[in-house]
Amino acid sequence: MAAGELPGLLVLDVGGPHGVLEGLAALLRKHFQLVTMKELLENKRELGRRIQAVFVFEGRPSIDRELLQSLPSLKVVGNAGVGVDHLDLALISSFGVKVTNTPHAVADPTADMGMALMLASARRLVEGCQIAVSPDTKHFAVDWLGVEVSRATLGIVGMGSIGYRVAQRAKAFSMRILYHNRNRRRREEEEAVGAHYCERLEELLQQSDFVMLVVNLSPQTHQLIGRRELGLMKPTATLINISRGAVIDQDALVEALQKQVIRAAALDVTSPEPLPRDHPLLRLQNVIITPHTGTATAQALLSMAAEASANILAALSGQHVPSQVFPK
Repeated sequence: MAAGELPGLLVLDVGGPHGVLEGLAALLRKHFQLVTMKELLENKRELGRRIQAVFVFEGRPSIDRELLQSLPSLKVVGNAGVGVDHLDLALISSFGVKVTNTPHAVADPTADMGMALMLASARRLVEGCQIAVSPDTKHFAVDWLGVEVSRATLGIVGMGSIGYRVAQRAKAFSMRILYHNRNRRRREEEEAVGAHYCERLEELLQQSDFVMLVVNLSPQTHQLIGRRELGLMKPTATLINISRGAVIDQDALVEALQKQVIRAAALDVTSPEPLPRDHPLLRLQNVIITPHTGTATAQALLSMAAEASANILAALSGQHVPSQVFPK
């Protein structure tokens, strides 16, 4: 790279249905020379040598062996978002390439989304809106009821940065907070939000009025919630998922909702995304599904781009990388 030349950063595209948003591209261009996949494919020999980093936005571009072999100067893959289940960490690492994510930028907006889904499901906001605007509505039924969030029991599965932010918000609703996590939080952290540790997931499921999934997708968490786990939940309980769709056995969830094994579900994530238009989850009244919008705020996207840029620049300069992800 010539003196004063910005390092090359590969993105899928700028603009369009799957590309980096224009506002993010403007921020990235302050530090990098952006190269799109189309440009790379048209001039792989020249541009391949210039690209030192890849910016993965909404899971794109895909990082496979062929791409890695075509980028001899690649040093780091910067993922926008905290989940990296779409990246083959072992493969990328085998090429001597680092992987980073953006846990700090996503924590607050994702926690907000979890609370929004819990409140919307509890108070049946989507159904209520449909009734209020329907041309067939002549009166509002007095027996159309939801449930309260205040003073209810919330079980948080996964008490990382996002899960802890959920707990901070739930405390303001005077909720009883249970959590299950691979590692127990420090006592002072538990006391700050009034959270109680459940070593066994079953213990949390049996007690909670709302169960919120906030785990990374891994072989250990794939279909973590299945028929058995749903059967342990209260028939009045609601399941909320802001992690990854594959954390739930969706066939078991459909059955549990149809048979009223649990009261309701609120999902910001599904598997796949979007669901096939004939999927039974889309026909159930006791489900809210949103299009994976946990971090879909203007502020969060800019924060993710800024955090990813800082990670990438640190990796390129040989400094400590704040949010590096290592293969298991």
